[in-house]
Amino acid sequence: MVPFVIAFSKKEGWVDKPNARKIHTKPISRIGGVAIWTSTMLTFLCLVFMSYYPYGSLLSGILLGSSLMFLLGFVDDLYNLPAKFKLFIQIAIATLVYLLGVRIDAIPFFGGINLGLWAYPITLLWIVGISNAFNFIDGVDGLCGSVVTINAITIAIIAVAMTPPNPISALIGFILAGSMLAFLTYNFNPAKIFMGDSGALFSGFLLAAISITGVMKTATLAILLPFVVLAVPIMDITFSSLRRIAKGTSPFVADAEHIHHKLLHAGFSQKKTVLILSTVAIIAGALATLLVGVTTLKLYAVTIFVIVSIMVIINLINGLTKK
Repeated sequence: MVPFVIAFSKKEGWVDKPNARKIHTKPISRIGGVAIWTSTMLTFLCLVFMSYYPYGSLLSGILLGSSLMFLLGFVDDLYNLPAKFKLFIQIAIATLVYLLGVRIDAIPFFGGINLGLWAYPITLLWIVGISNAFNFIDGVDGLCGSVVTINAITIAIIAVAMTPPNPISALIGFILAGSMLAFLTYNFNPAKIFMGDSGALFSGFLLAAISITGVMKTATLAILLPFVVLAVPIMDITFSSLRRIAKGTSPFVADAEHIHHKLLHAGFSQKKTVLILSTVAIIAGALATLLVGVTTLKLYAVTIFVIVSIMVIINLINGLTKK
């Protein structure tokens, strides 16, 4: 998909042009989310034809909500929508999936607390916050894609290891990771294409949703695991929002003071910045899987070793191609 998307976007002028806030120096295709969304959905569709569609409002909510979030990001990539309008649409999408059952109903503290009316705002905050968090870290070649891949693998493994297991959430996580690995072939530095808001919002929404359905639906302290798994994007959006509010600006107004920007300003290259933050994501994932069990940690370690090996091979191929 990606070569076709690159050629089409250049033909139509759908490219991301350099400016003072961005670090690339030439126009690059900005609609990589089209390839990510298409490959994820086609893979799922193929599995449906090969076996069956596991009907249910939860899965329908995840697929519908993620597609709507992709569409919002795609329109934003093309027309640069106002931040308040995007936030309004994101809340509407999160409300829709909440009504379809993708929600945080209770927390396990003090013997279990039913959130009641608070379930709605807490679910909205999680879905909208995580979706935007991945959009915030999409500022260095390969960074968002690497973190999404690691986080998707981690949540998928935990979803299978939970009692009871949630194989559908795990399946979606593995499909997303596979699609993102393919995309990273073209997105590692020097990037030939960016995922754009369409890819970042789509990926962030999927991870927010499957962390609810695959992990938070259990009645144990596992509800806290997604906070550990998604540590990198959560830290970035938290500090970025607090910083902007302290300055009297909107949390959704873009700037060049994210964690990855600070690492770049400290003298680290784009590849080293990706390596540092990906390592943090891997360590966070290891801690989360260890909390589930030693067996889960061993499975995670083997899977991450394979994934990291693939990423290294992709980087080596890109380096040889560049030469």
